[in-house]
Amino acid sequence: MSDNFESDRPDSLQALINSITPEIYLNLKSAVETGRWPNGDRLTQAQLEHSMQAIIGWELTHLPEEQRTGYIDTTGLKQSHCDTPDHTHGDEVPVNWVDNGKHNTH
Repeated sequence: MSDNFESDRPDSLQALINSITPEIYLNLKSAVETGRWPNGDRLTQAQLEHSMQAIIGWELTHLPEEQRTGYIDTTGLKQSHCDTPDHTHGDEVPVNWVDNGKHNTH
């Protein structure tokens, strides 16, 4: 791959997102929700992933945060001291995962 290809890639993705009309956005969203294109064909895994990326990219450009896919309204939820940006729990301990397939429990 050439350096030129790499530098062009973000521009082409943004150009793709910019070319999506509201009608295309709604069709993509419906296809992702149902798993099928308007003609009834099933989306492949790659089509599903790419459609979701296009939907999210379009929403970032065209919709307010509270209307975007995945938005969670946290107003009205009980707040705790952990919700403050400067809150820490002191010395953090890393998680050690145990592989149950290799763990011996004698």
